[in-house]
Amino acid sequence: MSNHAFVQRYAAYRRRVETYLRGLVRAKDPVTLYDPARYVLEGGGKRVRSVLLLSACRGVGGRVEHALPARAAMEGLHNFTLVHDDIMDHAQTRRGRPTVHRRWDENIAILAGDAMVALAYGALMQTPGSRIREVVRLFTEGLLVVCEGQAYDKEFETSRNVGVRDYLRMIDRKTGRLIAVSAELGGIIGGASAAQRRALRVYGNLVGRAFQVQDDLLDIIADEAEFGKRIGGDLVEGKKTYPLLRALERARGEDRRQLMRVYRKEPIRFSETARFRDIFRRTGAVDDARARIDRDIRTAQRALSALPASPDRDMLVWFADLLRVRTS
Repeated sequence: MSNHAFVQRYAAYRRRVETYLRGLVRAKDPVTLYDPARYVLEGGGKRVRSVLLLSACRGVGGRVEHALPARAAMEGLHNFTLVHDDIMDHAQTRRGRPTVHRRWDENIAILAGDAMVALAYGALMQTPGSRIREVVRLFTEGLLVVCEGQAYDKEFETSRNVGVRDYLRMIDRKTGRLIAVSAELGGIIGGASAAQRRALRVYGNLVGRAFQVQDDLLDIIADEAEFGKRIGGDLVEGKKTYPLLRALERARGEDRRQLMRVYRKEPIRFSETARFRDIFRRTGAVDDARARIDRDIRTAQRALSALPASPDRDMLVWFADLLRVRTS
């Protein structure tokens, strides 16, 4: 298939989940619960997890219709994490719109996030077939592991003992796990063998890790207009990112002193972004991050050899390749 054909296929899958999501929140009262829930689901997004779920289902020989409820469930769960993350991070916007806690308030946002979990489980239970217990168990484990990842992330804000290995463990839970669950759920619903399930889990986890490391990298080297937000935000917020931790392993003298300002959450200005970008490049952290992304993507793609040849397996390979060239 050509790149254009893959783009069209992705768009078609995305339209199907958008249609399904519009019917996920049917109740109207109380308005302070259901209006924010609808607001979240109408916020758009790439729908990455739901598209991967469907491609995985089709990739092992399953049917689109059987995967639709689980796709909606994954979007509900993902959006729950975003609503609560925005509260904890004091974020003001999400996808170009005010965050829920800013448009309403924090209490309403917490309730809306809780409602998203309930709606997600309601959708998930509509999954047909005899493997519903496996589906629910995997989904529930995924929810708990994502919460573990977020807890690690919050601990890292004040910890003075965070290294690259700690960071990878955190993003494997916070970012990688939902993508891995999406891929594996699609496999279960499609009738995947044990080997195919393992392959999809490996694929999803590595793609999720590569996605987060790429996000960290773009925050320091991307073109601001293409990235869609101000470059250097992670530095200003004092986040312990992959490039920062790699640079700290190698930096000496003044370079290390500057990096420790970020590590200790000392005040950093956006105007200093170029200085830190130079340090990341000098220490090899930028090249190391790119190599990590490339290595994880290649390993993820090799795992897909456990699936039979099909347009949907090819689409999973294509999607992983997109990470290498994404700019936002």
